Amino acid sequence: MGRLFGTDGVRGVANADLTPELALALSVAAAHVLAEMDSRDGHVHRPLAVVGRDGRASGELLQGAVVAGLASAGADVVLAGVIPTPAVAYLTGALGADLGVVLSASHNPMPDNGIKFFARGGHKLPDEVEDAVEARMAEAWTRPIGADVGRVRDLPEATGRYVDYLVATVPRRLDGLRVVVDCAHGAASAAAPAAYRAAGAEVVAIGAAPDGLNINDGCGSTHPAGLMAAVRAHRADVGLAHDGDADRCLAVDADGRLVDGDAILAILALGMREVGALRRDTVVTTVMTNLGFKLAMRREGVGVVETPVGDRYVLEAMRAQGLSLGGEQSGHLILLDHASTGDGTLTGLHLMARMAATGRSLADLAAVMDRLPQVLLNIPVQDKARVGGSDRVAAAVAAGEAELAAAGRVLVRPSGTEPLVRVMVEAPSGGQAQSVAERIAVEVRSA
Repeated sequence: MGRLFGTDGVRGVANADLTPELALALSVAAAHVLAEMDSRDGHVHRPLAVVGRDGRASGELLQGAVVAGLASAGADVVLAGVIPTPAVAYLTGALGADLGVVLSASHNPMPDNGIKFFARGGHKLPDEVEDAVEARMAEAWTRPIGADVGRVRDLPEATGRYVDYLVATVPRRLDGLRVVVDCAHGAASAAAPAAYRAAGAEVVAIGAAPDGLNINDGCGSTHPAGLMAAVRAHRADVGLAHDGDADRCLAVDADGRLVDGDAILAILALGMREVGALRRDTVVTTVMTNLGFKLAMRREGVGVVETPVGDRYVLEAMRAQGLSLGGEQSGHLILLDHASTGDGTLTGLHLMARMAATGRSLADLAAVMDRLPQVLLNIPVQDKARVGGSDRVAAAVAAGEAELAAAGRVLVRPSGTEPLVRVMVEAPSGGQAQSVAERIAVEVRSA
């Protein structure tokens, strides 16, 4: 059996791969492991857990299983309701909870769901702690009874507390800016428009009517076409697109052109350096970051640290090296002075604050980097390990790298959250990138 945890928690098709029984067992094990991590003087105290979810219909049944598991393990539970993933991280820290639990599959299609845990302080679990949780699922344990059983209560002010915190981090008001925000019919449908309005922006919200079935359905950060059209139609200064659990933010300029996470990261890096907030004048990115970003940062005198794909690895590098900003091309940015994990709404607020502070358009700010043409193919596969061990795939990659030499690059990697292999090629022209990527994709599909 493979490792249960992927790069971002445990995911699968709800009620098929990710069952209520699995959710319950995971929650019991997490309560035991994380409570013991925070015990003092050898005494395991009564733990407190914060639970939130996105709006997927399956989140209702999985939340019931998670709460039952936590309470049966003796943990008190605070229910935050439908709320962004980073809001659960924030509330875990603000309430002094031992753990946070999020039910969400982020940008994945509606039938999927996932379980993600935060430790005390709202920090993601390192691999060794996830392994400990998984191992603990097979161990016998003594059930508490009577008054030792966990209690459950709602936190109706959860969204309001989170919004207030976000707005307090913004260095200046956003008055005069008109923004269209696409909430992906997801967890930010209430919080993101409220935060942008509270900070002074004029807000047009789309994709903000979740019904349990429409999350990420042709909208949000994975489907930006609707936002591009809406920005032009409403003559907005900027558009912001979140994903289902709102830990991502992509942007659209006033002309309807997409501004991805690499460009947003560049804008924030230079703005933070200007005010002395970019620690060590260095930013953290992943191997998927466009080569144009790295060239721009080199030109501007900003250092770049590169990690494997996954915000957890970005965060680990930031914490290990004492850095304040990192992120991914997908729009998953971490502003470590304000949040313990990626936060799409926080990113949107600070991006607009940079526009307000400089009086410059988003297009002008994004021009700091010239994006190298990039092609990304997501190829469904049955066995990601077999693809990784294929000599034919390796030979196709080597041939592509030889053709591009120093003028581009090739990256082939398995998805950590979906049954896909991703083929990414950057080249001097889009046509060459497409050609090289397609040749490699043929071998991936036949592996």
